[in-house]
Amino acid sequence: MPQTPSNQAAEGPGLAFTAEVERVRASGVLGRSTQMQRLFEFLVACQASGRIPKELEVAVDGFGRGADFDVAQDATVRVTVHKLRRRLEEFYRDEARAAPFRLSVPRGEYRLAMHSAAVPVPPGAAAKPGWRRWLPATGRERTAVIVAGVLALLCLALVIVLLRRPDVDDRIARVRDSPLWAPLLADKLPIQLVLGDYYIFGETDGSGTVRRLMRDFDVNSPQDLEKRFLAEPGLAAHYADLNLGYLPTSSAQALREVLPVVMASGKHVTLTLASELDPSTIKSTHVIYIGYLSAMGMLQDVAFAGSRYAFGGSYDELIDAESGETWVSEAGEPHPKAERYRDFAYLASFTGSGGVQHLVIAGTRDTGLMQAAESAATPEALQELASQKPAWRGFEALYEVQGVNGINVESRLIGAHATHAGPPASP
Repeated sequence: MPQTPSNQAAEGPGLAFTAEVERVRASGVLGRSTQMQRLFEFLVACQASGRIPKELEVAVDGFGRGADFDVAQDATVRVTVHKLRRRLEEFYRDEARAAPFRLSVPRGEYRLAMHSAAVPVPPGAAAKPGWRRWLPATGRERTAVIVAGVLALLCLALVIVLLRRPDVDDRIARVRDSPLWAPLLADKLPIQLVLGDYYIFGETDGSGTVRRLMRDFDVNSPQDLEKRFLAEPGLAAHYADLNLGYLPTSSAQALREVLPVVMASGKHVTLTLASELDPSTIKSTHVIYIGYLSAMGMLQDVAFAGSRYAFGGSYDELIDAESGETWVSEAGEPHPKAERYRDFAYLASFTGSGGVQHLVIAGTRDTGLMQAAESAATPEALQELASQKPAWRGFEALYEVQGVNGINVESRLIGAHATHAGPPASP
């Protein structure tokens, strides 16, 4: 007779544990990481034998490290256990209704535990009854909800604009057919809008309590933080992944300019945060990046591979490698009301692997980003850019922007240059 969850529980916890282990294996939640799979299988074997290993035993018996493995200097075990715990939590969050039993890795221990889905989880982790259970559980989910809300409002605003302004269709058509946009919109490949966000992690004290939030330009995702732990094991005790992100408010205003152009093409469009971007999709979709220059994450190296610009002491400073000129944004400094300050907008288009075309719409700060979006999505600005005769499939343009009270009030095209990225310009 087939075994149901109730039958499994009746015949003993061992059978239910084995069935749940098989379900996790078959789900693919462990990914392709050999180390993750070895840890899981090692903990399964330890559970079967009633053994609760120490960190050193996991390293030696589970990962095949030598007996001289130093747990104080190498955080490999702690990092991998943390990743396994998070993978299981994500798996059961998605499979809650289909999981009569659940596997977990208790904090501070190196073992697999199993409990019934009906047993309450520790205080603070359970979903609240009533309407509160619909609230996003993590910072990353809250960011996704905010982005979805912004998009919904922008779509509503777009409908209102289209109803009130009959000339909008013509302007969008002119932008869509321009040399900047046509390579992205004329084929059948999907569009991936990537919003530049800041990955935030926590600094903890000796007891593990988070004392303040941290932003490191070299740490742009949970994977980057884990790599940092592996490179510098001592940091694992002082920093924690909080699953938080920050999205600049100017991203919504930039989207308002770009969305009508993209959506009018009728193509399939997805929205992704830079910290969540899957590198494999860059080869199969046209990517449109919208955000700060400092929030590009993995796209930065690709976009700036053929650039004549380099960052100076900060992402507010751009250096022209050919002329030696330096451009420094003033937008991050305090300014009296109504006083003008200088910011910079950056546009770039380049051909990626497989012939896909990518577009970068960025700014050093908010006013620069808003200007970059306007320059990319208005016929007049594109006409001005065309006067520079850029190599549309491989070029970059820099604008100086005058801002007042967070608004871009005036701009000047500094110059448009061919980049080393992409094929030669057409005659």
